[in-house]
Amino acid sequence: MLKITDSFVIDDKDIQESFIRASGPGGQNVNKVSTAVELRYDVKRAGLPPEALERLSKLAGHLLTQDMVLVIQAQEFRLQSRNRSAALDRLIQLLRKCLIRPKKRRATKPTYTSQLKRLDSKQKHGHTKKLRRNKIDLD
Repeated sequence: MLKITDSFVIDDKDIQESFIRASGPGGQNVNKVSTAVELRYDVKRAGLPPEALERLSKLAGHLLTQDMVLVIQAQEFRLQSRNRSAALDRLIQLLRKCLIRPKKRRATKPTYTSQLKRLDSKQKHGHTKKLRRNKIDLD
C-alpha cells in the first residue's frame, strides 16, 4: 500500500510497471539495458472524489489518457531502481496535489490610498508626456 495522505492510500497491485529502453545519450548501456520505467495507474480504481478527479485531469494534462489511465515515464537515471522510485514519487506528488482543495478567492477592493496613489502616478506620467511634445510656432 502506498500512502498518499493520512486518509488516502492506493494499492501497489493497481500500478502496472513496464521497463523500456531509454532514449538519449549513454553509450552501449542504452542499447542493451531497459532502464526507463513506464508506470500506468487506472485513476477510476483510485476512488478519488469527483472534484479531485477534475483537478487531476487538469494537473496531469497529456499524462492522462481518454480511458482515465495515468501514464508516467521516468528515464533520467541510469539505474532502473532509481527511475522506478522517481516515477512513483511523481505519481504520489500528482495525487497529493489533486487531493488538496484550493482556497476560495475572496474579491477585495483596493484601498482608498492605493487608488489615490494610482491616480497621482497617472497624472505625473501624463504631465511628463505633455512636456515631451514639440512646441512649434506657426508664425
